[in-house]
Amino acid sequence: LVMFAPYVNSYRRLTQSASAPVNNKWGYDNRTTAFRVPRSDPAARRVENRIPSSDANPYLALAASLACGLIGMTNKIKAEPPVLTTANEAEIDLPRSLLEAVDLFEADEELCALLGKSFAATYAAIKRAEFETFMEVISPWEREYLLLNV
Repeated sequence: LVMFAPYVNSYRRLTQSASAPVNNKWGYDNRTTAFRVPRSDPAARRVENRIPSSDANPYLALAASLACGLIGMTNKIKAEPPVLTTANEAEIDLPRSLLEAVDLFEADEELCALLGKSFAATYAAIKRAEFETFMEVISPWEREYLLLNV
């Protein structure tokens, strides 16, 4: 997910109350799923990956999508049945923070090997450094709500 949601703020949209997906479900013409297969004739069939946020690098998001697809096909991973109801009311199973996404990325040896181990290690280190820099800043919310109460 770190390639689809590359910044701390990217995870704010991954909530059940937003229009963004919160799990890896798929469905036909279902805008609440992470992967949507629009109704179309076979020649125009496609899969929309709805997870990437608007701040994602499109090249990295596409590379990660293709790599994950290749891993799924190589390992013969069977897809779950399509979701016919509202998927974003189901359990949230995507990472909830940048740090959690980086941990999962680093633990995925197949994905890191496909993207290049050197690239994967460098990308993860950059994301960890960005997270640490973010954590050094006191947010306006903390000032407003905690200053007088703590």
